[in-house]
Amino acid sequence: MAITKDEVMPIHSQEDVVRVRQLVREWAIAQGFSLVDQTKLVTAASELARNTLDYGGGGNMKIEALNSDKRRGLRLTFEDRGPGIPDIELALRDGYTTGHGLGLGLSGAKRLSNEFEISSRVGEGTRVMIARWK
Repeated sequence: MAITKDEVMPIHSQEDVVRVRQLVREWAIAQGFSLVDQTKLVTAASELARNTLDYGGGGNMKIEALNSDKRRGLRLTFEDRGPGIPDIELALRDGYTTGHGLGLGLSGAKRLSNEFEISSRVGEGTRVMIARWK
């Protein structure tokens, strides 16, 4: 798998969450994603960026264009140095929230992605990687 380029974007404010959505849409268009797939990826990115800000205290997103002979895609990795998630299985359940949301952020992002990985250590932070293929 050849990665053609990547970019890292900080997430420290609501304005950064908006910029994440814009950047992901731009990259999805450049990769040739359909409008439906663009929307799925932007929605997942928005949820994860908001979680990075609200629960992780801020962090960053790395976006990578994935290109091989057979397919194209995007990989987004969100990282924070927040309090971490003590029970990932519980956090992935629809309806579970530690805040005031609907509890669909992580589980929704997982459903909207072709690949989803999460790792978290209490007191050290959380890393969520999603990928979507064209």
